[in-house]
Amino acid sequence: MTHLTIINTRCANLSSVKFAFDRLGYHAQITDNVEQIQAADKLILPGVGTAKAAMQNLTELGLIDTIQNLTQPVLGICLGMQLMTEYSEEGDVDLLKLMSGKTDKLPDCQLPLPHMGWNKVHYQADHPLFADIPQDSHFYFVHSYGVLPNTHTVATCDYGVLFSAVIQHKNFYGVQFHPERSGKVGAQLLKNFVELI
Repeated sequence: MTHLTIINTRCANLSSVKFAFDRLGYHAQITDNVEQIQAADKLILPGVGTAKAAMQNLTELGLIDTIQNLTQPVLGICLGMQLMTEYSEEGDVDLLKLMSGKTDKLPDCQLPLPHMGWNKVHYQADHPLFADIPQDSHFYFVHSYGVLPNTHTVATCDYGVLFSAVIQHKNFYGVQFHPERSGKVGAQLLKNFVELI
């Protein structure tokens, strides 16, 4: 039985992420306890809101060093993915620096911001996160900031400009979309993270 832990970032989507795992039959605990986080087999770093507020929360909770030194698989969701990069233009703030790249406001492409709703994701062949997920499946997005494609990009999405839908470096994985709100394909991606990563 995988010991699954959702890091309590004091952000709004903690319970919806937990419910998504509950529906799949996995028990996930929500905690900001350092020992419990370090003891987990797999971890989720969720996030909703601003990068500056999230980093402030993690700093107040004393979790920055703990997260930076994790060796087990970690899945960042939405803002949680952005926090894995070096810097965010949103609030002009340094992030967790788990991989190179930065988070910028999506460029003005005459499309509404935030980018909200279902959009197509194109992924690298044979990536375990996308096992049994058809190429160019639609996932649910809500964001105004993003990570432009770089060496860590595993999947992209087009919203007037290509941006990273999924990034990975070593044991750190990040998804810009909300798998917990992405129906069947989102559920499959969460299952893949628990069982294949």
